[in-house]
Amino acid sequence: MDMKLEVVVVPVSDVDRAKEFYTALGWRLDADIAPDTEFRVVQVTPPGSPASVIFGTSVTAQTPGSAQGLHLVVDDIEAAHEELTRRGADPSEVFHDAGGVFHHADTDARVPGPDAGRGSYGSFLSFTDPDGNGWFLQEITNRLPGRLDPATTEFASAEGLASALRRAAAAYGEHEARIGAEDPDWPDWYARYMVSEQSGAEPPS
Repeated sequence: MDMKLEVVVVPVSDVDRAKEFYTALGWRLDADIAPDTEFRVVQVTPPGSPASVIFGTSVTAQTPGSAQGLHLVVDDIEAAHEELTRRGADPSEVFHDAGGVFHHADTDARVPGPDAGRGSYGSFLSFTDPDGNGWFLQEITNRLPGRLDPATTEFASAEGLASALRRAAAAYGEHEARIGAEDPDWPDWYARYMVSEQSGAEPPS
């Protein structure tokens, strides 16, 4: 049975302030329902995300600001930093972890700048909402094997597709140099590369 993450509940002290913050980030407003003065549900969804975020009045007993370590995935961490800054989120600088596996808690072992080899999963940034709920962005450009079904490969935005095409073009240049000629089936090669990159399958040779 599929069990897909649908909703993350974030505790906030001021619903309208939180709504303004998250929608200013470009997150889609799905619902704002208040059947009475004691209960209100606001749902927003980050661009391209299959899961949504809910906050409101009487939707959680958690202390406002206590949600920490929430992760969003992007395929270009530096472009994401620029966009978050432009939209008023005041993100941290891009960083990677000294251990090279996953980031430590708080700011321990943070090394400024993206992962040196720009390896997938290795570069991060962080930001908080007005209550202090903590979010991380993680750059993932190439999934580890078995993480995604290649039959459901998709791109959430034109920017994401363009970024994938640029990576495929760079890889194709190396492929063309290896074979010493232009591959007449280059559209198929591009497609196989982009699908394999997203799903973690073996890339075309």
